Amino acid sequence: MDVRNCSFCGKSIEPASGFLYVRKDGSVLNFCSRKCKENMVKLKRVPRKVKWTNEYHRIKAMTKKA
Repeated sequence: MDVRNCSFCGKSIEPASGFLYVRKDGSVLNFCSRKCKENMVKLKRVPRKVKWTNEYHRIKAMTKKA
């Protein structure tokens, strides 16, 4: 089984679920929900700055350690 991760929030996506988005340059983005897709593609938000993403929590934990 191919386990994919969401390109925005970092959650794992089960097979046969989620969205697959291909940009004009050929890069492939996997999304677990419409919420993630809209935030990254339409609203052009950065996962590091959105509080509910795994990337935000990972960076926050790194800054607390230092």
